Amino acid sequence: MRLILDIAITHIAGRGRQTLVAVLGVAVGVGFSIAMAALMQGGQDDFVRQLVDTMPHVDITDDQRTARRQPAEDVFNAVAISGLRPRNDRRGIINPTAATAWLASWIPGRFAVSLKTQGVIRYSSREVGATIIGIDPEREPGVSPIVEDFVQGSFNALAAGGNNVLIGDTMASRLGAGFGDTITVVSSEGLTRNFKIVGLFHTGTTARDEGEAYVLLKNAQILSERPNAINEIRIKLNDPNRAPAIARRTEAELGYKSVAWQEANESILQALVIRNIIMYTVVGAIMLVAGFGIYNIISTITHEKARDIAIMKSLGFPEADMRGLFLLEGVAIGGAGSALGWLLGFSMVYSLSLVRFEIAATGQEMTHLPIAWSVLHYVIASGFAIGSAAVAGYLPARRAARQNPVDIIRGAT
Repeated sequence: MRLILDIAITHIAGRGRQTLVAVLGVAVGVGFSIAMAALMQGGQDDFVRQLVDTMPHVDITDDQRTARRQPAEDVFNAVAISGLRPRNDRRGIINPTAATAWLASWIPGRFAVSLKTQGVIRYSSREVGATIIGIDPEREPGVSPIVEDFVQGSFNALAAGGNNVLIGDTMASRLGAGFGDTITVVSSEGLTRNFKIVGLFHTGTTARDEGEAYVLLKNAQILSERPNAINEIRIKLNDPNRAPAIARRTEAELGYKSVAWQEANESILQALVIRNIIMYTVVGAIMLVAGFGIYNIISTITHEKARDIAIMKSLGFPEADMRGLFLLEGVAIGGAGSALGWLLGFSMVYSLSLVRFEIAATGQEMTHLPIAWSVLHYVIASGFAIGSAAVAGYLPARRAARQNPVDIIRGAT
């Protein structure tokens, strides 16, 4: 085996320029593959992390997946009944105290209750439609990242009690209101109440910054004329991956629609899977192109060393040694290119991680490109490279091993 290795090194060194070009081709392919994988995986991880951080892992609402059975269906023998609605429709989670006590007994995480209602916010002859969200200030920080997004005031000011409200800075700009001003909230029930702005938040999500207002839960219940009512329970789990199982259990027990974050973003997660398939397909294509260069070199060496092959076989070297010789040469080129590609890939990823840019929409924060540092990217890129090199070396090696030494020595083709 040592002799075969020495011969392989001699063959490769004999064509130093072409070998260097092939090694550089593999290195560039591996390096760019690592950089592309790190950037795309980093973007995906950052996007999923934002989904996980900004939305509840399980969202329980007072909706149901199937329509409730109408009382009239139990009285009348009808095929279908539609259009029935109670005179006073007070939707909400029935017996919320029992529901929250049951959740507290086993949920591996935190949860918070809220009451959402629609309304209009007015200030100085201007008005905007908004979702009025009544929350519990003690439980809300455990499930909502909004606590860290205040540009003026703080979330804790809401816990002081009274008629206080937290709104987005975009909504305040549209209203022409500022921190400390008093705005008027008109609920969908027609009730009016004045609130003092004690905090302005900026989440970066337009729908929230210009369309949500947070008040105490009891104030939302008063505005909607629904005392002691809630219509949403948001759960944050210690392990977000357990969300589907938790959602199924809560829906089976409570009877209300429970949506895991994976279900709420199913189409997005499917798109990410397809993007990964495309990414690794491109990586494979890059390595395949590099493999053609290795194939060209090994084929040339095989052709030029035909008499050497004939002499070696006549001395008793078996066909397996001939195949192993040229296969080893291909793998050696692929391995050297992979090692150099690791260094190139690391340098590119590190350089990308230093890139800073300002978000143009807000002009407030500096951020970096999302980069994923993973050994798996290096292993996958090298696997493609060495695999392509092995195939590129095996094809001419098989042909060389089958050559008849007598025909070669006689000059037969």
